[in-house]
Amino acid sequence: MEIRIYSPHAERMTLLVDGDAETDLRRERDHWVGEVRDGAEYGVRAVGPEWRRFDPDRLLIDPRATEVAFSPQHTRAASRPGAANNIGSAPRAVARSWPAPRPQRPTSRPLVVDELHVRGMTRRRDRPDAGTYRALADELQRLAELGVSVVELLPVHQFDPGEDNYWGYMPLVFGAVHRQYAATADAATELADLVTAAHEHDIEVWIDVVFNHSTEEDEHGPTYNLRGLDDRDYYVVNDDGSYVNEAGTGNIIDASSPAAQRLIMEALDRFADLGIDGFRFDLASVLARDPTFVRSIGDWAERRGVRLIAEPWDIARYMVGRSWPDRRWMQWNDRFRDDMRGFLRGEPGLVPAVIQRVQASPDLFDSPATTVNFLTAHDGFTMYDLVAYDRKHNDANGWNGADGPDENRSWNCGWEGDVGVPESVMSLRRRQLRNAWTLLALSHGTPMFVAGDEFARTQHGNNNPYRLDDETSWVDWQRRDDWGELEEFARRMLAFRAEREVFAETSWWSDEIEWFGTEGGPDLEHHSRSVAWHLPGLYVMANMWWEPLDFAVQAPGRWQRTIDTTLESGFAPTPTPAGTSVTVGARSIVVLTSP
Repeated sequence: MEIRIYSPHAERMTLLVDGDAETDLRRERDHWVGEVRDGAEYGVRAVGPEWRRFDPDRLLIDPRATEVAFSPQHTRAASRPGAANNIGSAPRAVARSWPAPRPQRPTSRPLVVDELHVRGMTRRRDRPDAGTYRALADELQRLAELGVSVVELLPVHQFDPGEDNYWGYMPLVFGAVHRQYAATADAATELADLVTAAHEHDIEVWIDVVFNHSTEEDEHGPTYNLRGLDDRDYYVVNDDGSYVNEAGTGNIIDASSPAAQRLIMEALDRFADLGIDGFRFDLASVLARDPTFVRSIGDWAERRGVRLIAEPWDIARYMVGRSWPDRRWMQWNDRFRDDMRGFLRGEPGLVPAVIQRVQASPDLFDSPATTVNFLTAHDGFTMYDLVAYDRKHNDANGWNGADGPDENRSWNCGWEGDVGVPESVMSLRRRQLRNAWTLLALSHGTPMFVAGDEFARTQHGNNNPYRLDDETSWVDWQRRDDWGELEEFARRMLAFRAEREVFAETSWWSDEIEWFGTEGGPDLEHHSRSVAWHLPGLYVMANMWWEPLDFAVQAPGRWQRTIDTTLESGFAPTPTPAGTSVTVGARSIVVLTSP
């Protein structure tokens, strides 16, 4: 197969294939071109100006590789500045054709997103292929029954297995599938088979893509490909040659560079050819340095029939809402996360914000379809840890507890952690989890949660286990046995949501929704910790005060009490008629329905 490597400032480039003799690639303008037999492992060496960081002692990976192989001797140290020639231990590209295209298949159900890690989801399953794409396919039936219509996978493009990196947010090659998650020799086909299996369960597959930076870190990091081929055409570099670090990882990709744009678009096309239905862009504000490029990705997505989701911030820019340059993208809504966490733990002054978040944040967005509402994501506390820990417990991460955010808007319900916790505290935690699921399910927009939240998965207070490939991060299936009642409540809440067309509406609720307090209109004062709202056939009363409150039912109808989070099941065994006033227990939510 032909290889074509962009490196306009290289003066010479040579090719090493398996154990063959080194040969020269031919120059065609800004590219270096050659042939490699199918299945062969290969690397290149580039000679050029030292000030552009060319280093002929580094064997480089083709940035357009479809697969990467690692030798048993591979270490990151061998590719760092000052190390000896790394030809014997460097990763190499594999000349392998990409699988034949497979179609997208949009779900027929309302969007409900479950964010999960391919390896972590099944690593504790008792099966020989645990932790792989193939093993994950067998989890889809349960997820479909739970009410999930989208699985969002943490990064699956190839990263460096020699790095201390479990989450996968340090990409090595944008357009190659991470080989270490595959049970077979063909990782791309195995991922495509997972996508096909998800479609058969009416589930879309979205993947987290990291195009904002690479694993090469800063000038002290390893040279694997982009740095050694054309440093300044791929990275944003200061005048003194140092790297702009607005992703917190040592470098950022220059989104205005045609070379970087080509790599990104080629990777997107490849993954779309596997049938992937959506792409969540990590630290997407880095790409928004070039708004035209962001809009061109939007054009591409329309042609390919895929969804785009932005994490619209980085260290330097916060772009949640209308400042994002393309309205066609969905956005992670961290304002929903923060305001709803605060309301859940009983912070004062948040009722005005809650009114916005329940309605899909019209103060931020132009359409309810834009917001992805979440209380939890891979980075941060799990839903259980939100109600079990006041502070982070990150000692295992190796930074003396300095990593991860200090403020989590969490509340431990009166007891830190799980050692010796009284039953009264556990009872309150279970209620708070039911409250969290209710707020998430009954808000307009697209709800998202993290795998295992439905059965109280815990990371024991660690809010940043990015490097922990162990029981801290893996889904603990014993928790499902212990927390089956919570999973059933989550399932019923998602079904309750799906049965009501109002949550699938793509326009604002506007006149459909009414807001109330315990009596009269909503109490917007700083002391308030309660609010009620009425939608067609639905009356919700949320009391995050620590004492019961009596709510007047202020919308006409034959109302019956259907959901009450003070109950261990969360749902009334038999819906009972509601009077003109309803007592809502301390820190609880009651939902009335009418035929």
